[in-house]
Amino acid sequence: MIASHYAEPVERRLCAATTLRAAPSAEGKDQGELKSGAAFLMLDDSLGWAWGYAGEKGCVGYVPSEVLAKN
Repeated sequence: MIASHYAEPVERRLCAATTLRAAPSAEGKDQGELKSGAAFLMLDDSLGWAWGYAGEKGCVGYVPSEVLAKN
């Protein structure tokens, strides 16, 4: 294994409710709803979409970068 291929998640909080998407697009498959204030463990943020995981089950997907509170 090469350690450089892994990212340490950065915890963010959602400042608005949003849909977790399977792809970085408003048309991406709905992976579930996330409530405002929920934790989002971000692994990447580019081109207006943050990729990471959230919820009790750790569902992986994308959320719009604008719904993540800046720490």
